Formats: sequence, C-alpha cells, structure tokens
Amino acid sequence: MPHPYPIREIARQAGVSDATVDRVLHGRPGVRPGTVQQVQQAIADLERQHTQLRLSGRRFMLDLVMETPRRFSTLTRDALEAELPALRPAVIRARYHLRERWPLPELIAELDAVARKGSHGVLLKAPDVPEVAAAIGRLTARRIPVVTMVTDVPASTRVAYVGMDNRAAGGTAAYLVSRLLRRVDGAVLVVTSGDLFRGEEEREMGFRSALRRYDPERRIVVVANSDGLDATCRRLVREALEADGDVVAVYSIGGGNRGIVAAFDDAGRSCEAFVAHDLAESNRQLLSEERITAVLHHDLRSDMRQVAHAVMSYHGALPGESRPVPSTIQVITPHNVPS
Repeated sequence: MPHPYPIREIARQAGVSDATVDRVLHGRPGVRPGTVQQVQQAIADLERQHTQLRLSGRRFMLDLVMETPRRFSTLTRDALEAELPALRPAVIRARYHLRERWPLPELIAELDAVARKGSHGVLLKAPDVPEVAAAIGRLTARRIPVVTMVTDVPASTRVAYVGMDNRAAGGTAAYLVSRLLRRVDGAVLVVTSGDLFRGEEEREMGFRSALRRYDPERRIVVVANSDGLDATCRRLVREALEADGDVVAVYSIGGGNRGIVAAFDDAGRSCEAFVAHDLAESNRQLLSEERITAVLHHDLRSDMRQVAHAVMSYHGALPGESRPVPSTIQVITPHNVPS
C-alpha cells in the first residue's frame, strides 16, 4: 500500500497502534477487516489534508462525531477541509466518526473511546439525552472541549454551539410558507428525522409559533422520526398523504427530500410550497428542477472556522475566549444558488 506518511502519523490518524499499521501496510494476517479499513481511511484522510500537514505551527487533532445522513456529513467534511488551510499557522487535522444511524450505546462508546485515545477537541452532532451529556462531561474532565453543531446539548459541559438559531430558522420557514400559499385552506406537512435532536425540536417550535402569527387558521400535519433518509420519508409521507387529502405544503426539517417529492408524485398530488434545509447536492438538483421552493442555508465554512477558533482558544493558542455567534440564515431559491 504505497503512502508518503510515517507509520506513527497513520497510527495517530487511525487511532490504532504502530504495530497494527505496520501489519496492515505489509499485508500480514491477524488484523480484523474493520481495522484494515480504518487504516486505509486514515491514509485517505491524510491525503486530503496533505497541504495542512506541510504547514508549520501548533498542531491540533479534531474528532468529528456525527449521527447524520451522509449528505450532511459530506457537506461538513468538505467545509472543514476547505477551511483548514486558512487556519495557518495552526495545523488542524481531523478524524471522522460518522454514521447515519447510531444506536445510543455505540455512540457513547465512541465518545468514550475518543476520551481514552486523546484529542484536542470534538465536534458533535448527537441527540440531546442525559447519556450524551454525561459523555461530554467525561471528555471535558480530560480537557477535551466539545463543540456541538446544528443541534445542541445545552445541559452539558460543551464549550460552544455552532450553527443557525433554529427557532429563527423555523420562524423563517413559516413566514415563507404563509406568503407562498395561495389557498386559504390546506395543511402544511412538517417532517422531522428524530424526536431527540434539540435543533429539530426548536425548528418545529419556531415554525409553529410564527405560523400562528402569520396564518393562524393553517393546520399542521407532522411526520416524525423519519430518520431523514429518502426511503423512509417516501413511505411515511405517502402514508400521511393517503390519510390527509388537504396537505398542500411541506416544511422539511430533517431532510429526505427526494423521498418526500417522490411521495407526492406517487400520490399524484402537487406541493404549492416546499421549504427545506441545507444545500446538499440532492437539494441543489431539486431546486434547479423547482421541486423545492426554497432552502434555508448557512455557511458551513464559517461554522468550521468558529469551531477551530473555539478549540484553539480553549487550549490557549488564541488570546481571550472565542464565543461563536449564530450563523446567518440565507434563503436560497433556484435563482441564487451559491457555487
């Protein structure tokens, strides 16, 4: 397996021993397939970040632990690695622990593993439950700061939250839907991926509150726990449309928008207004086809910059205390999609 990196560098990236890396690189037996894949992924991660490795300055290792659909973890990874060169002379490397579905005991075990192996900081997207808050406490006890992203765990020792103001995002969605709908009747379908993500709960609360103000007679139909994946959303939304003939608009909080659009097609129904989140490639395409009316977007590179500053500030590499500010909410239509 050709590579330009020292074994110790690969081992640090992969979180395994030097001896394990040596066995994998030379094709020796006795290594689990999952560990082989872990070492291969570490080399790939180092390759993507090779420009950062050449920089001089203080080095930091950041662990991204995220339960999220792949489309969003890809956006986050791309934003972070695009931002890394701008952080010089500090050198920040990243390890990725990403799953679309993550059973809570396994998620906690992963956070505890990061605590044991050591890290300079953790970027976390996880449910707001006591077990996660306790795991954050154990990381903090080892002087590993945790920054939550998109969805918060406020009753924890996390040092900061980065992302948009989720209540304001929900209110923005309600304002757009109320202005876009031409019919005085008809219901709005609100689709969430999970009840335990505080960010989604806050978006829904903001949406309900603003819709009561702008369109108090408008009825809301909720599809909950869709997991944000297209196949699940298609099935659940199709069932909702079969049960309710008055749904004319959608606020998609948790994603799975291809599946939602397909469900309307399956039912032979039209959608007068469709507001979603995040500029993943699938949403870009749906915007270009005008199957989505608007996407609420925020600059992930700016978020990554704030994460890096919070971690460096925690370790004394930046003067003073870094306090992230909420991301600016951008309303993206088919006519102003950023490159």
